[in-house]
Amino acid sequence: MKGTTRMTIARRALALFGLAGGLLLGGPAAAADKVTLRTNWLFYGSHAIFFLGIDKGFYEQEGIDLVVKQGNGSGNAVRLVANKDSTFAYASAVTMLNLAAQGAPVVAVATIDAQGTDAVLVDPDSGIKTFKDLEGKNVLTTAGAGVNTLFPVVARNAGADPEKIKLTYVAESALVSSYLQKLAPAMLGGIDDKPAEIKAAGGKPPLIFNYADYGVSQPGYAIVAHREMVEKNPDLVRRFVRATLRSVAAAKADPDAAIRALINWQASVEDQKAQAREVLDVTLSILRSKNAKDDRLGVNVPEDWDAALEILKTYKELKTDKPASAFYTNDFVPASLN
Repeated sequence: MKGTTRMTIARRALALFGLAGGLLLGGPAAAADKVTLRTNWLFYGSHAIFFLGIDKGFYEQEGIDLVVKQGNGSGNAVRLVANKDSTFAYASAVTMLNLAAQGAPVVAVATIDAQGTDAVLVDPDSGIKTFKDLEGKNVLTTAGAGVNTLFPVVARNAGADPEKIKLTYVAESALVSSYLQKLAPAMLGGIDDKPAEIKAAGGKPPLIFNYADYGVSQPGYAIVAHREMVEKNPDLVRRFVRATLRSVAAAKADPDAAIRALINWQASVEDQKAQAREVLDVTLSILRSKNAKDDRLGVNVPEDWDAALEILKTYKELKTDKPASAFYTNDFVPASLN
């Protein structure tokens, strides 16, 4: 894999040695479950959590051979789980909820980012001061991005007409560069990664219209699984969630180690180390919802999911007679990580 370091090579060599030793002693090693995790976007700081878990052996200890693959939007990541291309996804909870309520056979088995980070990021030199100032303007985004889902709701809540704001779609890899080239005065993105990316590329800190400031309460990013897997292989889901939450706790305790793990597996991130750390810090600051009744990592908070579903039904005309609890489960969130 691109970005593999000597440490990783050494770990793999030891793993192979252990496998050979087990065979020589007559005790064949149990085959690990091969699992693919699809991220919401190209690798950035928040994804360091998963690579730290690989380097620390948390997934290996759970009998999981994990491969982390880049995604191109939460909607796409969820669909790849729905069609069984990927085993799990790290994706926008609201985007998953919207697709699941329309029939996608997926369910959230843990929440990582317990608070939403969706926002409109505005060029501070554009003259735009309020949401209503976006009317008649282009706003850049990427097709399939989770941040698109509730944009019309936020616009209406802020007193703007979403029909008068044109969303212009560009490739994820060109989103920030198009914004910095002044192709539009604003863009949609998460406050966890995009402001840091803009500043790292030489842009001014953007003006932020955070969805949370306009009456939108929602969980942030969840671990998504196929319903069939939850029903037929719950043990694998339980092991994956446990390893992932151990990884989250380890990243919280030592975020620099998490960033080193990300760079270890994806060397191209090395020249963006400070940016990656800034992004990770945002994720680690929102691991628990304000509505949570306990301190367990990974819990899907009913009030947050209920609010998200009500918003989708009221403002996005989502049709479903199912409660929000039909689209998530806490059955796999451990009471303790010890």
